[in-house]
Amino acid sequence: MPKQEARSLECTRPFESPAPDGKGRLNEVDPLLADLISREARRQEQKITLVASESRPHPAVLEALASPFTSVYAEGYAPRRLREATLEMLEDVDARLGEHRQLGHRRYYEGAELVDLVECLAERRAARCFANDACPEDAIHANVQALSGSAANLAIYQALLDPGDTILAMALAEGGHLTHGSPYSMTGKRYRAVFYHTDPATEQLDYDEIRRLAHEHKPKLIVAGFTSYPWAPDWTAFGRIAREVGAYLLADVSHLAGLIVGGVCAHPLPHADAVMFTTHKTLCGPRGAVILTKDADVARKVDRAVFPGLQGGPHANKMAAIAAALRIAQDSQFAAMQRLTVSNAVALAEGLSSEGIRIAYRGTDTHLVLVDLIPLGLDGGIAARALDRAGIVCNRNVLPGDKSGRTVHGIRLGTTWVSQWGWGSREMERLAGIIARVLNAMSQESPDHSSAAELLRSLEPACHDARNDVAALLEDARTTAIPAVP
Repeated sequence: MPKQEARSLECTRPFESPAPDGKGRLNEVDPLLADLISREARRQEQKITLVASESRPHPAVLEALASPFTSVYAEGYAPRRLREATLEMLEDVDARLGEHRQLGHRRYYEGAELVDLVECLAERRAARCFANDACPEDAIHANVQALSGSAANLAIYQALLDPGDTILAMALAEGGHLTHGSPYSMTGKRYRAVFYHTDPATEQLDYDEIRRLAHEHKPKLIVAGFTSYPWAPDWTAFGRIAREVGAYLLADVSHLAGLIVGGVCAHPLPHADAVMFTTHKTLCGPRGAVILTKDADVARKVDRAVFPGLQGGPHANKMAAIAAALRIAQDSQFAAMQRLTVSNAVALAEGLSSEGIRIAYRGTDTHLVLVDLIPLGLDGGIAARALDRAGIVCNRNVLPGDKSGRTVHGIRLGTTWVSQWGWGSREMERLAGIIARVLNAMSQESPDHSSAAELLRSLEPACHDARNDVAALLEDARTTAIPAVP
């Protein structure tokens, strides 16, 4: 019998996901959900987002996120030969697929050979973005499978600690994170957490006090990195303290990742045993997380902790979107946007201060601005709600001295989103004025109203005027600002 030619596997039509009734588009399949998505898109365009943990992903990132990789199950990791390959080697796709056919793979499922390449592409791009003179690209191991920053931190703890071990981290009310040992988190239940604080006199970290606590409590892990402390960490000081007491150092740079890649903040990897960052904050990617280390033993432990320790199959589409975001982050325009983000945060803080609004921690050198509402006699939650009604989106935030997350006296502002729009100091000055007018109106009305609902009702005229100011600012900026997204 004559040998039959193998049929071509080339895709001859666009990828389509069949719907039960033959309809394809979302507004045909699920009009209600389509309407909600449309409303959310309008909300994002018609309000000014100052949520410090949010950003707008590049369209290429969203395209990768919605790709056919959504359908692939790929428990396990790519083979070592691929994970150690250079970016240039990964670009030779046909050669790598030829190796796959000859040498096999490590996944628990077939059909994941392209996921191998996507995952390794994301890993190597992460290494390139965080490489520096003291820590070259080929010395960095990356894991891009963690589904979130919290999951990534849990994996690092599982890799490096035993239950009952001591960790030293920043207190939640001072700017730390739930997964840094908060009693509300499993990290505070499984491990013994000791917390460092800011100096009440300077409102900044006291590294001598951190050193004292480290020597007193002998932690096995020190966590450096914050969610609402606006000053970049001193990695050299943290690294020195960790070495003095024989502790691992975890740099949680979820908020700072984009600033580090953009050259605005110092690299933690020469000093830290593990670095964790989320990809959806200043990095402007999809919701996900990456773990980096230069220590081969830590790398093996972290990989096992992520899979099979905490997770099953990774989200291949998310890894593809992370790879896209890390490619964009290598562009010089991305670095320029990160510089703009920091200068905008400084300008916003200065603008608010000039309006009589107190800035917590006495300023910023990152994308974060914390507003202290105690002098105005305001609750952070109600202030955030009033600003949202005025068209400015932020979040309430604990400040040093707050006893719980229910009643807080701060709001947290971030400048990543508006910097992606290309806004600059002129827009920050106008924005600061709008925020100050709403907060001052609240302060004047607050003593006369016993409930939040009454106070918000009384603020409707002020919020209406502020909405008009926000709309004017958005319209003016659309005609003058040049978007800073690569």
